[in-house]
Amino acid sequence: MMQIDKTLLVAALSGGLLALSFPRPDLYPLAWVALVPLLLVMEKRPFASGFAAGATFFAVVLYWLNIVMTTFGGLDPFSSLGAYLLLVAYLALFFGSATWLAWRTHQRLGLPVLLSLPVIWVALEFLRGWLLTGFPWALIGYSQQNFSLAIQSADVTGVYGVGLMLITVNALIAQLVAQPTQLFSRWAAGGVALLLISHFGYGVWRSGQLSDERPEQLTVALIQGNVEQSQKWDPALQQETITRYLSLSRQALAEHPDLLIWPEAATPFYLQDPSPLAAQVHDLPKHSGVPLLVGTPAYQRAPHGEYQYLNSAFLIGSDGLRQGRSDKVHLVPFGEYVPLGRLLSFVDKLVVGVGDFVPGTIVPLPLGEHHVGVLVCYEVIFPYLARQHLHQGVDLLVNITNDAWFGRSSAPYQHLAMARFRAIENRIWLARSANTGISALIAPSGEVVLSGPIFETLQLSGKVGLGAAPTFYTRFGDLFAHVCLLLTALLVIAQAVAPRLSNKSA
Repeated sequence: MMQIDKTLLVAALSGGLLALSFPRPDLYPLAWVALVPLLLVMEKRPFASGFAAGATFFAVVLYWLNIVMTTFGGLDPFSSLGAYLLLVAYLALFFGSATWLAWRTHQRLGLPVLLSLPVIWVALEFLRGWLLTGFPWALIGYSQQNFSLAIQSADVTGVYGVGLMLITVNALIAQLVAQPTQLFSRWAAGGVALLLISHFGYGVWRSGQLSDERPEQLTVALIQGNVEQSQKWDPALQQETITRYLSLSRQALAEHPDLLIWPEAATPFYLQDPSPLAAQVHDLPKHSGVPLLVGTPAYQRAPHGEYQYLNSAFLIGSDGLRQGRSDKVHLVPFGEYVPLGRLLSFVDKLVVGVGDFVPGTIVPLPLGEHHVGVLVCYEVIFPYLARQHLHQGVDLLVNITNDAWFGRSSAPYQHLAMARFRAIENRIWLARSANTGISALIAPSGEVVLSGPIFETLQLSGKVGLGAAPTFYTRFGDLFAHVCLLLTALLVIAQAVAPRLSNKSA
């Protein structure tokens, strides 16, 4: 019994070390060795050890969910803790399944863990991004957001290729520690060395070849209103909120911007309805001559006559007229809508807002001869959405968000880290306007060229390039992850068929 406890303790250590490689504290080198303890003990309890590592990892990385659920969601601490632990347990299943399947593959097919685990890990991370609407937060590759040479390959493989490299190096180190003199260990070390050389070599080559400059540039002003979440939807404070945004925008006009960007739900009212507050917002671009992109709730009539609510962004032209509306496509479950609402009618949303939102459609917003693609908050963690914008010809990605929900936690930094990969994957500039931060400008190389602190009222102005460089990822998407998923499926089938084949041959 003591041996079992020790095994799980060592596995949990791996989960804790891996968590430390993420923002914050962002000790990203740890991700290259964090899983070694787990891999050295996993054979004793393949699933349980992986689950223990996963539970520890997600418990640490997602601790801020309790801030969201108690401070802003209105849940009592016990209900919040229960929901948090359920999510952690669900996500830990992917770790446990990866280690179990890799070890089972080794036992049944004789395939070393070093060869199977990286592929299986990527396949399960990819599935995590799709199952039950998907939650691809804290994929292992995101830990390397500040290691530029390690993440340039995302324009080919997406974040999943970076993850495969991390798992491969961890598995190799475990192999060398466990069986240093084995012939396979030596061959594996040579093979992984070549893989690393090619991976980082691509990073060096791409960094030298890539230019963040674009023939056409745009000066954008990011307006960070820093409106407290507890005050945001108070009708008595609507004028104060708009006055703050207008004042910051007028300060930004001194930098002669070509576009003003307000964050998600900057207007705590329906901007599409005629009102004195809406008129003030429309007058800003009309009098300044600078277009305004503003996050706002919106509504529309459904075919049957009922109202539908959307989380949207309007682009208001320099004439004061709306040029277009872009709606949020991927909604936050239990935050913006209740999944299976008719069956779960007793479940209220965590986020107090206008009502249940419905998903919209991707609509590029016209800005002169160019187009802007808007990713609202949570959408920036889904690579396919950014790709769909690119396929519709956008020249600039904009992420508007309200990270006030996260409080003073590590979540805003984790959110920004994922946004950086969308710029790399599609080699396009990304402008990010956040209510409480982190507002930033991100270059096609993934470099954050301009950013501000969280929970400060400010405006940031800087230049971005227009247009995207063609990439393999933009064209083919998650082909790399799909191949890993196919190979994992073949491993499962091979394990099911292998005993039958051996019985027939006997």
